[in-house]
Amino acid sequence: MAASELFTKFARVWIPDSVDVWKSAELLKDYKPGDTVLHLKSEDDQETQYRIDPKTQELPPLRNPDILVGENDLTALSYLHEPAVLHNLKVRFMDSKLIYTYCGIVLVAINPYEQLPIYGEDIINAYSGQNMGDMDPHIFAVAEEAYKQMARDERNQSIIVSGESGAGKTVSAKYAMRYFATVSGSASEANVEEKVLASNPIMESIGNAKTTRNDNSSRFGKYIEIGFDKKYRITGANMRTYLLEKSRVVFQAEDERNYHILYQLCASKHLPEFKELRLSHAQNFNYTNLGGSPVIEGIDDAKEMMNTRQACTLLGINESYQMGIFHILAAILHLGNVTIKANDRDAENCFIPPNMEHLIIFCDLLGVDYEQMAHWLCHRKIITGSETYIKPMPKFQALNARDALAKHIYASLFNWIVHHVNRALRASVKQHSFIGVLDIYGFETFEINSFEQFCINYANEKLQQQFNMHVFKLEQEEYMKEQIPWTLIDFYDNQPCINLIEAKLGILDLLDEECKMPKGSDDTWAQKLYNTHLNKSALFHKPRMSNRAFIIQHFADQVEYQCEGFLEKNKDTVYEEQITVLKASKLSLLAELFQEEKQVSSPTEGRPPVARATVKSAKPRALQPSKEHKKSVGHQFRNSLHLLMETLNATTPHYVRCIKPNDDKFAFTFDPKRAVQQLRACGVLETIRISAAGFPSRWTYQEFFNRYRVLMKQKDVLSDKKLTCKNVLEKLIKDQDKYQFGKTKIFFRAGQVAYLEKLRADKLRVACIRIQKTIRSWLQRKKYLRMRSAAITIQRYVRGYQARCYAQFLRRTRAAVLIQKYQRMYAARQKFLRIRSATIVIQSFVRGFRGRQQYKAILREQKAIILQKHLRGWIARRKYSRTHHAIVYLQCCYRRMMAKRELKKLKIEARSVEHYKTLNIGMENKIVQLQCKVNDQTKEMKSLLEKLVSLETTYTNETEKLRAEVDRLRINEGSIKLSSNKITCLMEEIAILRKELEETQAQKKRLEESADKYKEETDLVVFQLKEQNALLKNEKEDLNRRIQEQAKEITESMERKNEEETKQLQIDLNDERSRYQSLLNEFCRLEERYDNLKEEMSLVSITKPGHRRTDSTHSSNESEYTYNSLLSSEPGESEDVTRRTEEFPEQKGALDMSLFLKLQKRVTELEQEKQALQEELDGKEEQALRSKKEAEEQQLKARGAELEYESLKRQELESENKKLKNELNELHRALTDKGTPQATAPGSPAYKVLLDHLNAATEELEVRKEEVLILRSQLVSQKEAMACKETMTEPMVLLEDVRKMKDQGEITQAFLGLKETNRLLESQLQGQKKVYENELEILRGEVQNLKEEINRQQQLLAQNLQLPPEARIEASLQHEITRLTNENLYYEELYADDPMKYQFYRISLYKRIIDLMEQLEKQDKTVRKLKKQLKVFAKKIGELEVGQTENVSPAQLTDEPIRPVNIPRKEKDFQGMLEYKKDDELKLIKNLILELKPRGVAVNLIPGLPAYILFMCVRHADYINDDQRVRSLLTSTINGIKKILKKRSDDFEIVSFWLSNTCRFLHCLKQYSGEEAFMKHNTPRQNDHCLRNFDLAEYRQVISDLAIQIYQQLTKVMENVLQPMIVSGMLEHETIQGVSGLKPTGLRKRTSSVADEGTYTLDSIVRQLNNFHSTMCQHGMDPELIKQIVKQMFYIIGSVTLNNLLLRKDMCSWSKGMQIRYNVSQLEEWLRDKNLQTSGAKETLEPLIQAAQLLQVKKKTDEDAEAICSMCSALTTAQIVKVLNLYTPVNEFEERVTASFIRTIQVRLQNRKDSPQLLMDAKHIFPVTFPFNPSSLALESIQIPSSMNLGFLLRV
Repeated sequence: MAASELFTKFARVWIPDSVDVWKSAELLKDYKPGDTVLHLKSEDDQETQYRIDPKTQELPPLRNPDILVGENDLTALSYLHEPAVLHNLKVRFMDSKLIYTYCGIVLVAINPYEQLPIYGEDIINAYSGQNMGDMDPHIFAVAEEAYKQMARDERNQSIIVSGESGAGKTVSAKYAMRYFATVSGSASEANVEEKVLASNPIMESIGNAKTTRNDNSSRFGKYIEIGFDKKYRITGANMRTYLLEKSRVVFQAEDERNYHILYQLCASKHLPEFKELRLSHAQNFNYTNLGGSPVIEGIDDAKEMMNTRQACTLLGINESYQMGIFHILAAILHLGNVTIKANDRDAENCFIPPNMEHLIIFCDLLGVDYEQMAHWLCHRKIITGSETYIKPMPKFQALNARDALAKHIYASLFNWIVHHVNRALRASVKQHSFIGVLDIYGFETFEINSFEQFCINYANEKLQQQFNMHVFKLEQEEYMKEQIPWTLIDFYDNQPCINLIEAKLGILDLLDEECKMPKGSDDTWAQKLYNTHLNKSALFHKPRMSNRAFIIQHFADQVEYQCEGFLEKNKDTVYEEQITVLKASKLSLLAELFQEEKQVSSPTEGRPPVARATVKSAKPRALQPSKEHKKSVGHQFRNSLHLLMETLNATTPHYVRCIKPNDDKFAFTFDPKRAVQQLRACGVLETIRISAAGFPSRWTYQEFFNRYRVLMKQKDVLSDKKLTCKNVLEKLIKDQDKYQFGKTKIFFRAGQVAYLEKLRADKLRVACIRIQKTIRSWLQRKKYLRMRSAAITIQRYVRGYQARCYAQFLRRTRAAVLIQKYQRMYAARQKFLRIRSATIVIQSFVRGFRGRQQYKAILREQKAIILQKHLRGWIARRKYSRTHHAIVYLQCCYRRMMAKRELKKLKIEARSVEHYKTLNIGMENKIVQLQCKVNDQTKEMKSLLEKLVSLETTYTNETEKLRAEVDRLRINEGSIKLSSNKITCLMEEIAILRKELEETQAQKKRLEESADKYKEETDLVVFQLKEQNALLKNEKEDLNRRIQEQAKEITESMERKNEEETKQLQIDLNDERSRYQSLLNEFCRLEERYDNLKEEMSLVSITKPGHRRTDSTHSSNESEYTYNSLLSSEPGESEDVTRRTEEFPEQKGALDMSLFLKLQKRVTELEQEKQALQEELDGKEEQALRSKKEAEEQQLKARGAELEYESLKRQELESENKKLKNELNELHRALTDKGTPQATAPGSPAYKVLLDHLNAATEELEVRKEEVLILRSQLVSQKEAMACKETMTEPMVLLEDVRKMKDQGEITQAFLGLKETNRLLESQLQGQKKVYENELEILRGEVQNLKEEINRQQQLLAQNLQLPPEARIEASLQHEITRLTNENLYYEELYADDPMKYQFYRISLYKRIIDLMEQLEKQDKTVRKLKKQLKVFAKKIGELEVGQTENVSPAQLTDEPIRPVNIPRKEKDFQGMLEYKKDDELKLIKNLILELKPRGVAVNLIPGLPAYILFMCVRHADYINDDQRVRSLLTSTINGIKKILKKRSDDFEIVSFWLSNTCRFLHCLKQYSGEEAFMKHNTPRQNDHCLRNFDLAEYRQVISDLAIQIYQQLTKVMENVLQPMIVSGMLEHETIQGVSGLKPTGLRKRTSSVADEGTYTLDSIVRQLNNFHSTMCQHGMDPELIKQIVKQMFYIIGSVTLNNLLLRKDMCSWSKGMQIRYNVSQLEEWLRDKNLQTSGAKETLEPLIQAAQLLQVKKKTDEDAEAICSMCSALTTAQIVKVLNLYTPVNEFEERVTASFIRTIQVRLQNRKDSPQLLMDAKHIFPVTFPFNPSSLALESIQIPSSMNLGFLLRV
């Protein structure tokens, strides 16, 4: 590709800059060949010109596209050159806050000068097991790669950490060792990994110091080999040290310090144990105050001293040795303060002032002689051939000798400490492999460079050569692996520089030669260098202005070395006389340092020491030449460096290059100049150059196809992706030398990926323009159509409006015409009507006037007659009226007076507060009373009105009568005229009546007025009372409202408080539950570890020779209560279990801890009882042997007592039986005498209940009667057999004779006795033969008799069946008595001739009697229980009779006849129990637990069947009251479950099956425990099945703990299954194809990386979840438990996904956020399908959801920042900032997040209180609960299939 194609307008290039090293600029026009100037515009918009060299025609380096900036691997950049590397590191360090970057095989680490939260144990766990390219660059990734290669390739590894002082080498090495210690663990119990880490503070304290560049600079190099065993666990470590800077002990530059340990010692001077060191502040010692900076800001030296001492203790350096070290260090400090003065007379002499305090302290601390030390500090010994001279030294030479002695002591102490550290870290087991960590100084150049810098740069030359060769080798291997033709890459070879230093006649060789010369000096050595190498070696130069310096051109830079001090430092001279004084020290540690017999070498395992000082004497000894003393420091360093290189070449190296970003130690500040210097010096740019020389960009065919699919046409896409890529590349890149096709990858030269990215961006830009054009056209057309539609709509509405207006005009015109017509018609009609109405009115008035005049005339006549009629009556009534009115008036006046008095009194009382309160209290009653008074007044008014009405009625009647009288008078005018006088009287009476009427009306009016007034007053009072009542009501309502508000507030506050307390309690409960379950998990882990140790011990014990106990030697007296029962083991393991029990007697079985104390106590009690019984038995035996006669008498007395006791018991039992029989008869009668025969009918419930219990009672009575009869017959036989007791004396006499014969011991009859013995044996054989024949005949006779007896029994049984029940019992009793009597007579006849057999028969009979007596006692208790039950049943029967009577109709009572019923014997129902023999317990556990296959049980049988079977067995053991069987069964069950889970710990199906069954077993123990809280869920039948005798609450806790352990194991199994799927399925796989086009990372897969085992998708995760869920459902697991398990699974998915997202920069993009949200939605859909929305699983994915949303939202303005802060509530501040820092655009159209926006987010979130931890705890397990879930399954309905091989279980 031509340059003109790349250097076009707008292309960006790098141009040199004096400040920033490189500066970015943009081309303003295209470059054409032949142009001498490039027109550029810088980033600050300044136009410049870049002149092209006409000779080289070299163009400035091109800048990578922005999309490639910030890559994890520098070799992934398309343009590989210095400015691209520098810019990429700066962007990652400054913008993304990422300090690690890959550069091929090198990890570049930039010191942030700030503590970062990226080294926690969670980060270690995240990197553990990951491939190197899968995660972001990290020191842990390099350590993991080394660890993985060691395990896979079985090859030792090395991690080489280099860099200049202050770059962070030591910290990186510490983190690498910490990673190994955390991941691998220790192979022994000695905690070697802790010791390896503890060596760091010790070595830092004695080997690190503050420099101008670093506060904790390592002043020596070290190589630590961490050893591993075959299981790749740490076994030990070994440390080698290189070139300790001893000169720092006596000299420090300005602002620097001596070694830390000296300042720590001074800071701890106040401690009591340090008083004898007589220390003071560090400023008071010359050796610690030369730099003038004794304090490091932020460092507490006293605290560091404590850490150092603790580390020494951990590494085995005891207190005495520590104090010895501190004595020596304090002595060095005091030695530096020793003053040496010159002699005034002789300048060649010097002396130490007498009683020099510091020298005295020095000698006291080291235990040496003061005079000798003072003498030899100022003198030296010279030995000639024949004489020895002591020569004084001048002052400067004495001071040098003093300083040399201090340096030598410190160096020897340093080597001694390293030696002891190595001894503490020494491997206790055989080392299989190791990983070495090299922490060595980087290339150094200062203003004054001396011998130390020369050695350091020499070591870096060797390391750089090894690095170059390794990089070249890897490149070659990669090309050969991919079958790429390659040519030899030219790379810098620094072998000439190495030859210049170490070859023959090289710089080191000439230096050693000059040191051997008697008068050798630095000047003569410099001349030799000039003569030898100047103008002969291109790498050696001489400075212009100096004759005592030389220049070497190193690989990094040229360095000028000053020759002054080279010889002295190379010799490292110390005088032997001083060492001799120190050897005589009383301090044991100091003497040990300088013993010639045991020279303390550097810890290089026999290799030459690195910084070994030589003791110079005047003349070496001829007999014992010491080669060690002849070796110079340079020679030793060269040898140790060669050994180091041999070690590194034998291992696989891994490189870490530490970069110091600035010299001011500012956090996240990048100085380009300093960074470029170090990049050049550490070989990073050389790696880039080697990579750029070949094919640095490498893509797999699939990655290339996915990325550049947009550049292909549809016809170019073939099924073969490899062929497709080849065809496309041939079209896109014409020059085939720019790329190569490998087997699996495409290799591109530098710049080609950028060119392809440019083509892709152009294609996408064209596509975007086309999309924009189409979209804009579509938008404009849509706008036009909207406008056209709007215009048409407006026109339509306008025209409609106009039409409506015209229509309205027409309607108005027509309406106006109509209105005019009707108006005119109305006016005319109104006129007519008015005229007509006026006429009619006039006529009516005229006619009315006439009629009224006529009527008035008639009316006057009639009224006159009426008035005359009523006049007299009115006069009489008026008189009565006046009298009545006066009386009423007096009453009213009196009552008014009294009312006024009462009113005045009431007003006075009303003014008082108490009255007001009283009035208010009874106000409502008073209102009611007043209302009643008003009602009374109203009634009175109504009565008065009625009276008035009656008066008016009377008046009307009188008027009518008068009218009638007038009529009569008119008829009788004649008579009227005659009675004119009478009329006059009547007129007077009328007048009187009128007056009375007026008075009555006035009185009525007065009454009405008074009534109205009273009513008004009453209304006023009522109104006032109502107002007061209203006010009181308002106050009451106000108070009630306030009370309600306060109550509501109090209630709300209490509710809030209760909610908060509930939440807090819930959190505390979950925390406590989590702690308990974690402790339980730790207990299980320790238990498993204990079991593993037992197995290992058993294996070890098998190999040891000697006797081993077997079952035959094992004690048979073990109690069955032994804690670790052997029932939990299989038969084949009994011997192994027995042996384990013997080896670990104090730790038997940690399986049933809750019962350990009880079992132990029970075992102790049983042993005590056993011992007491044994002692009692021995005593009884001794007593029987001492006196047989007394025993017989006592036996007779005992027999009499027993007979009496038995007779009493028999009588008592008979009486109890009679009472029981009477009660039964009474119950029979009560049932038959009832008036409700239906209640006792055969089909009634009462009858059934009674029948069942009567049958049971009858059976018990029959058994008891039989036992009583047997007992009675035996007692009778005993009385008859008492007469034969004398026959027992004969064998006793015979025994006594035999004893006497033995006591006499007649030896002379021994021979005769032998003969008689033979004869006796023959006779005995014959006698036994006859006896056996007789016994055979007797047995035959017994068989015949038994046959006859059986026949008789059958006949009697047949006869008894025909008899009624009572007669049947009597017949059976009579028959039993007869049988027993015959049996006794038979045995008496049988044993009549053999009294011994009869006696044995009687003894057996006695034993049987005793057993029967015990049975009788038990039966007495049973009889009492039966009595109580009968009483209870009688009550129940009575209640049932009442219920039956109410429900039975009269017809049913009359239809069914009452008849006697025969009660048959009924079979017992199955009670839901399983019986097994004690010997079958192992078989039960084996078949039901150990060998059960869950798949068959889950598919074919009911869920939880094993749990039900085990509980039914427990129920039977509880039913028979066998506590031993209950303990044994439960313990065996728990041990069996643990054993199968340990054996199949990775089988999800097994673990899920036993978790389900364990929970079901736990629920069964709760459901049938008999506790009310659990019984309320049961049916009555299930309540009958509850446990009766034992409380298994403690076992429930043990089983609950077991369920928790199984749950935790299940989560681990699920995590192990899901772990490899999560990252691939949730992050890497493209569920939505084409959304997230991979950006051109170009990350080369390491040759050491493990190939992917398979690609998992989201469907794989969903399928696995379905598998888990279906398996758990098949096993019948509780739904609530399934929800908790699903919640835990989703938490694992979410946490692992988020953790990987936070550690992978390539996954933080917009498109990846869309992929994650889609994947999460699929998981939520799965939850909805399984109806698990309420499980809380979705909430566990909330951090992941918010992280995906954070990747997709806008990230520019302050509003966006506020939205992000409110949205990301589930993410911590560290996680939000990390995601924003890692956000990487995949396409050029996306934008990066600016640093200012991230700072805005940090400011807004600074007040948020959340965890500083970056990663989620993926190992967190939510506390599990087991909610009670009762089963509705009836135990009696459970059937056991034959396939389970449990036929030995019997249903009860």
